[in-house]
Amino acid sequence: MTTLAILAALFALLLIGVPVAFALGGLGMILLALAGFSPLMAPAGFLAAVDNFVLVAVPLFLLMANVMLKGGAGRDLFAAVQALVGHLPGGLAVATIVSCGVFAAISGSSVATAATIGTVAIPEMISRGYARGFTYGVLAAGGTLGILIPPSLVLIIYGVITEESVLSLFLAGIGPGLLMMLLFIVFSILHARTQPGLQKVPRANWAERWRTGRRALPTVALALVVITGIYRGWTTPTEAAAVGFAGALFITAVVLRTLSLRDFWEAVVQSMRTTVVILLIVAGAKVFGKAITLYRIPQDISAFITANIDTAGLFILAVSGVLLVMGLFMESLSLLLVMLPVLVGSLAVLGIAPIWFGIYFVIMIECALVTPPVGLNLYVIQAVGGGSLAEIARGVLPFLALMLLTVLVIVLVPQVVLWIPFHL
Repeated sequence: MTTLAILAALFALLLIGVPVAFALGGLGMILLALAGFSPLMAPAGFLAAVDNFVLVAVPLFLLMANVMLKGGAGRDLFAAVQALVGHLPGGLAVATIVSCGVFAAISGSSVATAATIGTVAIPEMISRGYARGFTYGVLAAGGTLGILIPPSLVLIIYGVITEESVLSLFLAGIGPGLLMMLLFIVFSILHARTQPGLQKVPRANWAERWRTGRRALPTVALALVVITGIYRGWTTPTEAAAVGFAGALFITAVVLRTLSLRDFWEAVVQSMRTTVVILLIVAGAKVFGKAITLYRIPQDISAFITANIDTAGLFILAVSGVLLVMGLFMESLSLLLVMLPVLVGSLAVLGIAPIWFGIYFVIMIECALVTPPVGLNLYVIQAVGGGSLAEIARGVLPFLALMLLTVLVIVLVPQVVLWIPFHL
């Protein structure tokens, strides 16, 4: 009963509009006080949550993403990919998905990916006869690659909470990320073949491909430098984020000369605001996690699962259902920080690899990004391209099904996740 009462109190606070950080931290402090624990445990928990070198990567990756966004890197990237594949059936949709994948490898942010690529891709696709719903769906779903393809801010937070290697999590996200991109691309091509009214994009000549490719090359090179540095062990994720931020500044201010001082200031302010929100939520989750651990809630849930769910498959099925329902009301980071402390204790009992579970969990909370009424990517696409929320939600449904198909594949074939970090 205690567990249900605590969870009910948390969800009640969230439903009445209390910010996630204050709901988690405040409830955690109340629980500590009711149990007679020292109130000093709360500030100690706050300090322990943010006093982590790995978390320095969060503002640095955000700065890199926002600098590239303000510097027009998304526009150049989309133009280059479009010049290569735009003339193919569904070429603009394919160019959009590939651009989202590449920008995801720079930003680590789903919202930044959707906003950056959506700004240039939506008008182009609609002008060529693509249905508005399909266009919005491509961008909303393509943006979710931002928290799966490394570097990923959500995977960094997951690694901090579970004390798993962030490098291993990054490497584990590559296989499922590429698989999801492939599924999106195949569906887009097949969809385009059923739409005879689409205007074909003229095949770009080699001069055009060279011109657009030359402007996009620094952006692609930066993504490769960041990923290769992490993969080869030359840099930690935090150091790679610093290199990426410096590279983004150099590319946009010196090479492309598209970043003004005003743009840079706006990027800094936006990154600062987002960082504060993320760190407050992480700190609040730390206090809440400490409180429920002292109340033995994770242990009780593990005991309940052991007594009633005897296979990893049933556990994953149950968790998937809970995440899909809760994803209707909570955004991705909040969902991660609320649910993970409750579930992580059951992984060892059922023999589930924490690295694999991290990728599975991220894909499932990606669904929260594209499901109303709290799907952030839906609102981003609405702000960028217009259209009603219902129209965008309908357009993203086929891609949501493909995301769930990706989950099914990694459940049936775990090596899609585990082969790169442990065998390559």
